[in-house]
This record gives sequence, C-alpha cells and structure tokens, in this order.
Amino acid sequence: MNEQIGFGIDIGGSGIKGAPVDLATGVLTAERVRIPTPSPSTPTAVAATVAELVAAFDLPAGASVGLTFPAPIKHGLVPFIANLHRSWKGVDVPALMNEATGRRVTAVNDADAAGVAEVAYGAAKGVPGVVLLTTLGTGIGSALVVDGHLVPNTELGHLEIDGHEAEHRASSAAKETEGLSWSDWAARLQRFYEVVEMLFSPDLLVVGGGVSKKHAKFLPLLRTKAPIVPAVLRNTAGIVGAARLAAGGAT
Repeated sequence: MNEQIGFGIDIGGSGIKGAPVDLATGVLTAERVRIPTPSPSTPTAVAATVAELVAAFDLPAGASVGLTFPAPIKHGLVPFIANLHRSWKGVDVPALMNEATGRRVTAVNDADAAGVAEVAYGAAKGVPGVVLLTTLGTGIGSALVVDGHLVPNTELGHLEIDGHEAEHRASSAAKETEGLSWSDWAARLQRFYEVVEMLFSPDLLVVGGGVSKKHAKFLPLLRTKAPIVPAVLRNTAGIVGAARLAAGGAT
C-alpha cells in the first residue's frame, strides 16, 4: 500500500466487510474479506471482529482505517442504535476501534460514506450544488452533500410523512413485507421524494441500496423535479467512502 491506497470497513447487521481502495479511482485493489457480524453484536465483540479483519491484510503500520457504522455518528459517539446491540448507545466508536486495531480509525454513518463515494467516483461525480443520496433497504438511509461538503447524519428515513415514519412505508423492506407491486411501491417513494425535494431542493437524487440493481422497474415511475439516477458503486460504496474520508480526502 501507498499514500494512494486507503482501507475501508463496512459494518452491517449480518456481515463486516473490508478491503483496500485505490483512492484515485475508487476501485478495490484486493478482494473484500467478509466476517459474519457477531451475535450478540456488542461493542467488544464487533471491535474484536474489526481487528481480525484488519489483521487479514498486510497494512503498513501507519495506515489509517475508515469504518462505516449503521447509525448516526456525532463527534465519534453513537446517539441511538437500531440495527446492532443496544449497548452501542453512547459509545465512542473511533476510540474503541483505535484501541482494538492499534490504528487511527475514522467512523462515519454508512449512508454518509456511500454518498461521499458516489460524489467522488460514482453517479454524482462532477455534479455541483446539492446532491442527495438515499439508500433503500431495511430502512432508508440518506447522505446530503452540498458543493462537495458532507452534511452528516441527516437520517431522512425517519421523517414523518402523512402520519407514518418514511422508512416504514417506503423502504425496500416494506415493499417485500407487504408484497407491494413495483407501481404501488413507487407511489410511496413518490410521496417520500416529494417531501424531500420540498425540504432540500436537490440538484440530483441518487438512489442506492441493493434494490437499485432493479432501478429500471421503479425509477421510471417517479416524477421528480431533480434528475433521479441509480447509484454506481452499489455494495462497495461504504468501503470506498470510508476509506476516502479516513485518508483525509475531500467529500
């Protein structure tokens, strides 16, 4: 590795994945290593798994590590948690991971990392103004980037729209759980994006998450003021964005 190579880790509810990243191109330079997320997913157990993952690669002693986390990260701390063990609330994630790995670790919300990656290397590269990425999955994650600068922890999936939390109605998990057709689901997404556009007036909407692979089935059904496009980096976006932020790359 050299100064053009970063290292990113993506912590999820079922798996913890990591790989080195070419910071010039956003391409992984080695195959990802995936270790199942421990159960229970306590801070101590997850930190040990992260340390195991880092040790699987031959990293220089001074190499920095970027890490995504499935919750907001405010000044390093977890204000609330939904998809990992409840004991994460209030934990200083960088401090915990620094101690576990012996390296300088930068922690960032997972959707924010994906947004950074899409702006730097993907669907939003070279787009000025306000870019809003949403990840449609178990919930709805969001990343807001303004003229290349990340506004962290937007959590737009928790907006209350028409009396319902947005992600309870419009996530891809809601589509599957309720057996919605693509057109019925698109109607719910339409309402979500109407509200989001009213609040933030984005210049570009980027849609990520696993369901973005099937974007042709639902994006053409949406009518938004801003262009709406599928994410490019897909399941590598978290790793890539975290590595870029850890290396001090501009968002």
